[in-house]
This record gives sequence, structure tokens and C-alpha cells, in this order.
Amino acid sequence: MKKYLFLIVTVSVLSCKSDKQEEKTNAPEQKPNIVFIITDDHAYQALSAYDDKLIKTPHIDRLAKEGMLFQKAFVTNSICSPSRAVALTGKFSHLNSVRDNLDVFDTTQVTFPKLLQKEGYETAIYGKWHLKSEPKGFDYWEVLPDQGHYYHPELLTPKGEIKTKGYVTDVITDKAIFYLDSLRDSFKPFMLMYNHKAPHRQWWPSMHDLEDFKYKKIPVPETLFDEYKTKSKASKEAEMRIADHMALSADNKIAPEILEKLNYDEFLDWYKGAYTERFNRLNDDEKVQWQKVYGPINDEFLKNSPKGQALTLWKYQRYMEDYLGVIKSVDRNIGRLLDYLDENNLTENTMVIYTSDQGFFLGEHGWFDKRFMYEESFRTPLLIRYPNVIKAGSINSDLVQNIDFASTVLDVAGADIPVDMQGLSLKPLFKGDNSNWRDALYYHYFEYPGIHMVKRHYGVRTDRYKLIRFYYDTEAWELYDLKEDPQELNNVYGSADYKDIKAEMHKRLEVLREQYQDASDSLNQQWIESDIKRLKSLGWN
Repeated sequence: MKKYLFLIVTVSVLSCKSDKQEEKTNAPEQKPNIVFIITDDHAYQALSAYDDKLIKTPHIDRLAKEGMLFQKAFVTNSICSPSRAVALTGKFSHLNSVRDNLDVFDTTQVTFPKLLQKEGYETAIYGKWHLKSEPKGFDYWEVLPDQGHYYHPELLTPKGEIKTKGYVTDVITDKAIFYLDSLRDSFKPFMLMYNHKAPHRQWWPSMHDLEDFKYKKIPVPETLFDEYKTKSKASKEAEMRIADHMALSADNKIAPEILEKLNYDEFLDWYKGAYTERFNRLNDDEKVQWQKVYGPINDEFLKNSPKGQALTLWKYQRYMEDYLGVIKSVDRNIGRLLDYLDENNLTENTMVIYTSDQGFFLGEHGWFDKRFMYEESFRTPLLIRYPNVIKAGSINSDLVQNIDFASTVLDVAGADIPVDMQGLSLKPLFKGDNSNWRDALYYHYFEYPGIHMVKRHYGVRTDRYKLIRFYYDTEAWELYDLKEDPQELNNVYGSADYKDIKAEMHKRLEVLREQYQDASDSLNQQWIESDIKRLKSLGWN
């Protein structure tokens, strides 16, 4: 009898084990989590996964070593708010309600976070939003008002504005990790947008990083003193030259009283006030630490203030010291978040995207800022880690664009991609399949007249050539051979040697304008007239 009882129990246990194995085998595959990191104005030239001559960024570089680095990632409109609207909607600026930094984002639109919620995802955003309207499509959110501040920033929340203590990059990371650790529903897949203010102008480093680059000679770009010999007047009239338009006070941290002693007039009236406002946000201990580093810089400038090209070189060096110092904090904090994923067994089932809202000029062509369709502004860093899908150390050289982000996230999440989203999913590229990929990119910049005075323009870029049309209060064309002229110094639009290329690029441009529903000159004229009225109401002449 005991023998038979033992057999019955054994069969029963084996049967239960077999049922569980079958249940596990037939269980639906767990949806991947998504961490989407967008920094602000992080140039690919200042990310060591691309080039380490300026800075080492070991934590961000992990995503390239453990995932895929995109060599040719670009934006559709190189400016903060429009770029974020493109990422959310998968549509070009003329269709997503945000053509420039003055527009208010229409939150009734379809966005990928809203669609993820319908697929059972929990969604959250912490950090920079910069779209003027209240975030929609997020279960949790705490965002900076407009650009936000580097020190002790205010945050907008569903319950109103709150004041925080600390450095903005640390604060945003603390909030993101707190969400992951204490707020999220562990039974749901999550999509976290972790968006940094840094390294946006005016580049106030963390107290931890004040001195990191102060005693290092920063390499000077070959084109710092570009004379724009073959370029149109759009380059000559832009107000973003380090020599003429960068603030000694707000940007280079020379105190207004020093400039008054030197009888130095800043290019814009608000520069000195901006410096004073930001300095006064520091607490007493921070002011002491700040003055230990910047006091001697101010004293030396007062005693030996440079002139001419020497001043330009000095301003460039100061600019880069602070810009790179701000990036150190971004890298360190991204390391904190990646470590959290590792320590909590979230890495293997989480796709991490790292990008910037656009590129940035680090002295190339004599400039700071972005906006132009030239490479340093147009191109942006893009790293994606997706374990078990993307082979570690992969490099992609296809033409990708921030218009592709929404479709990619939805595709990875197993959601349907709306037919009116204009981007492509990067998912096939994760496995090396570029058989149906694009061979040209479209770009359109709208914010003129406006700060930095970069004229409106649109254009097309292929692997080798770039055609740009500047318009509004000018009419000019530029054509570049990126293989022969990677620094874009020689506009060959009028060259007989490029007659056939020019004709072909014009055709490519018109095809893309039609494809992306941006071909209506009458609509462009309506926008111009509307923008003139809006700008006049804001005090522009």
C-alpha cells in the first residue's frame, strides 16, 4: 500500500511540475521597459564614444559599448522645443504645433507616451519638458518650468510648483531613481523619460566639477576664425559668434562690476542681469566655493584683459571649461541611473536611448549655439542599448533622425505605429537590416527673427551632399560636398563642376517636401505673416 501511495504522490508532483513548465512556456513575453534620456545641447564632439579629445564620458559610453552607436543621427529642426515635440509625435514641426521656442505644444495630439499607456505601460517624465503646456500621457511627472535653473531649481508637478534644493542634474536623477524605486508599479512595464537641462547655456557647473577643466588647454577648432568666404549672408548675419555675441558676464562668468570698470558693453542688455540672477541662486557656502574658483579668473581678467583674437580665444577657452564641466555631472548621474538598473535586475529587459535635442557648435565656424543645418548643429549623439537584441559594440552608419524615435519606441513595445507618424522604426537596424532604409534627410528651421538671428531655411542631406535654401528676408542657396569638404567651408552651388549634382539635389528636395507635407509656399507665407504679428506683439521690430 505504501508503495502505491508513493507512486501516486510522485506522479502528482511530476504532473504539477509539467503543468507549471507548460504555463511558463506559454506565458506572454514580458514587454520591455524603456528609459529615454534626452539632454539639452550635448554636442557629439563632447561625447567620448564619438571623440575623446575634449572629454571622457565613461558612463554614457557604456551604452555604446553595450549597445549601438549611431554615426549619422540628425534632427529635423535644431532647436529645443521643436525637437522635443518631434520626439513625442514622430512628426515634423510644421505638423506637430511647435515650429519654434515660442509655440505652445498641443497636448491633444497623439504621442507615443499616450499610446504606450493604452498598451499597459506606466509612463513618467522627470526633468526638462520645455513645451509650455502641461505634460499629458504621463502617470507621473515633475518638470522644469521653461529652461529651468542649474541651482535649486523649481519644478512643476500635478500639484503645483515646488522648490528643490541642490544641483539640477542631481535633482532630476534623484527624482527618476525615486520613481523607479518607490513609485512605479512593478507589475507593469515602464517608460521613463529622463530629461536633463544640461548642458544648456549658460553652463553653470556643479560644485563637484568647478575646477575639472580650469587648468586644461582645450583644443581650438580649425574653423574658429572662419570668414564665411563662400557662404551666404545667413552665416555673416547670425548673432552667435563667440567673438561678438557671447556674454562675458552670463556665459564667461565675469562679474558685471568688473566689466563696468573696463567700460565693456555687452552685446545684449540682459546678459549682466542673467549672471547676477544665477549667482544669487547659490547659497552662502556655494558662493564661497564659486568665488574660490572664479574670483581669480575675474581678477586676472581685470589686470590683463585680452583684445581682438586673443579675447576670442580666451572666451572660447572659458566657454568650453564650463560647458565640459556641466557634461561631467550629466555623465556621472547617468552612471547612477544605469547602476540602479543593474542592481535591481532591470538592465536585461530595458531599452535605454541616449540622445540630445540637437547638436551644438563648440567654436566651429566661430560659433556657439545651434539652429543651422550645418553638421555640428544638425547632427546629434544617439546611443541605444537593448540587451539580447542589439549586439554589444555595434556601430550604425545609416541616416537616422529624431523623427524616428516615436515609431521605434512603439515598435519595440509591440504597439501599432499610427500611419500619420512620419518617422521610421529603428528596430530593423538593431539587427543590421537596412534594406528598406532612407537615403536622404529633410530639415526645416523656422525661428527667425529671433535670438541669434539665424535665418529660416530648409534643405536635404544625402550621404555625400547637402543642399540648403535660406529664405524669408533673403534668397540664397548653398551646396556642400561632404566627402571633399566635411567642414562645409566651400559652397559649390555656383560651380559648373556640380551642375548635375545641384539639379539632382533640387529634385530630391522637392520629393521630400512633398513626402513630408511641407511643400506649400502659400502655407509658408501664411506662417510668415502670422509670425510677424506675433513677434511684433513681443516687441520685435
